[in-house]
Amino acid sequence: MLYPDETATPPVVVRARRRPASSYETGPSAISTSLVAVAGQGTPATALLVKRGIAHRTHPYRVAPDAPNYGALVAVALDVAPERVFKSLVTAVDGALTVAVVPVTGELDLKALAAAVGGKRAVLADRAVAERATGYVRGGISPLGQRRRLPTVLDESALDLPTIYVSAGRRGLQLELAAADLVALTDARTAPLQTH
Repeated sequence: MLYPDETATPPVVVRARRRPASSYETGPSAISTSLVAVAGQGTPATALLVKRGIAHRTHPYRVAPDAPNYGALVAVALDVAPERVFKSLVTAVDGALTVAVVPVTGELDLKALAAAVGGKRAVLADRAVAERATGYVRGGISPLGQRRRLPTVLDESALDLPTIYVSAGRRGLQLELAAADLVALTDARTAPLQTH
């Protein structure tokens, strides 16, 4: 789906076909793997999923990029439980860039992140550093298809959900996939990372 302010002709990519919400209740295997062409939804993250044959869905949405509680508004726009929507935060743990993937319902516990990767101190990375390392802009940083593959830690709450939503690599587009697939593609560690 193209937004009125987009002028360039986007590439055509494939994505999994939508199924009724009731089909989600049977778990990640219920995600349809039949593919359809969709214009305007190609990102390095979606290309990686297609290349690897990973079942997923793309979900476009509209939320102002500077809106307070952006993640919660994304959940509302997608009509999904907010604990299923995850944000990707680029951090520096003892100076090494690391991606933390946490639910939008909580805050990242920097001490827990540092402990999860065997470090001592974690801080959020500077916006320009995060964008340069991942190739994505703030508000659209995906844990998948990054310019430089960064170590990734996923909040363990994701493992209790049939599927989770993460950025597809641009503002206005989310990916829905199984947490186990995200872990496999990113070699992510899992740990309790959020505070409420």
